Amino acid sequence: MLTHIRIASAKPAPKPYNLADADGLFVTVQTNGSKLWRFRYRFVGRQKTLHLGQWPSVSLADARTRRDEARRNVAAGLDPAQLKKKARDVAKIAAANTFRAIAEEWYRKCEDEALAPITLRKIRWLLDIAYPTLATMPVTDITPPDCIAALRKLEGAGRRESARRMRSVLGRVFRYAIHTGRLKDNPAGDLRGAIAAPIVTHIAAITKAEEAGALMRRIEHYTGHAITVIALQVSPHVFVRPGELRRWAWEEINWEQAYWDIPEEKMKRRIPLRVPLSRQVQAKILQLWEITGGGKYLFPSFRSALRPMSENTINAALRALGYAQDEMTAHGFRSMADSLLNETGLFNPDAIERQLAHQDKNSVRRIYMRAEFWAERVRMMQFWSDYLEQLCDDLPPVRSSAAAQGTRPTFGPGPSSMAHLAHD
Repeated sequence: MLTHIRIASAKPAPKPYNLADADGLFVTVQTNGSKLWRFRYRFVGRQKTLHLGQWPSVSLADARTRRDEARRNVAAGLDPAQLKKKARDVAKIAAANTFRAIAEEWYRKCEDEALAPITLRKIRWLLDIAYPTLATMPVTDITPPDCIAALRKLEGAGRRESARRMRSVLGRVFRYAIHTGRLKDNPAGDLRGAIAAPIVTHIAAITKAEEAGALMRRIEHYTGHAITVIALQVSPHVFVRPGELRRWAWEEINWEQAYWDIPEEKMKRRIPLRVPLSRQVQAKILQLWEITGGGKYLFPSFRSALRPMSENTINAALRALGYAQDEMTAHGFRSMADSLLNETGLFNPDAIERQLAHQDKNSVRRIYMRAEFWAERVRMMQFWSDYLEQLCDDLPPVRSSAAAQGTRPTFGPGPSSMAHLAHD
């Protein structure tokens, strides 16, 4: 049997030679002096050799332990060489299925699905925060505590809402791994309550008619860049999300039927929205055409006509009007319309929800909400613009109008004569 001294003192020769131990174990001394452990055995009538590692990284005692394990496998009808190959293949798969590898694959899928750029940026930001903790770990090795360790980075910084969103992103990555056959269970699936709940903060908005009237009067007298002025004036009338307004493209306007078609890739919920254009909005659009009609966007950036207006432009204008961030925001026009339109009682709440592009949490109700309520929304949007005008003029609230009785707004001769320009 071999000893440590005998192995250490073995010198290389012109040809490799073996030093036998016992029960099929031996060490091969290579011509370069390296010494490799091997185990010779018979399996299904064939003589085979299993490589056990290099001395001294694998000591004599370790080599004997590995030999004994291999002998037990042979006795159990298992081929040690095949078991080793399978373990190596599993390790390779695990290395290729790290959290980063699968997350990046899932992210490319999100890009292919044309998620909104702002959504992709948020996902990338959250993944970059999670990577130091999870990136190199095989997804099959990740446990709920590992996920919590990544979430704690945001929670500890007081960013509870971001931690909640990261939990969602982690869950989506793991679900993708499950769907592609690389994971069985979602380690982020049962983390609800594991981190502190976000502190709910409502979007600052004016929701009382008198205050809305005061706001509209201030907007009417706002002075600034012409594009900003019109953007601020149009915002309360169409009450879309600020990102949708600033990326409004001329090609999205239907001049003949007076509506704005917002494609799904620009919408938060990935559901396209059609916005009826009231007579007041039509007038502003015709006014804006003289300024930006030759470009891509209704409200282009001041620096480049190829880019949309900055996301902070409307909020900056509201600050200039004297409204603090906790009083009114560009997004607040949506809450203002939601509250005041529902207060009138003149319109189906589902029509209001559809125009706001909200998605109901109830799956059955979502199916019902697919109904467009188009005719009612056309009347509602004209009513809303008339109402805002009357609030601006400090008149009593509107209780009925031609819009509510069924009159549909139209651009008239102006747009039809301009329609060919918009598509040249």
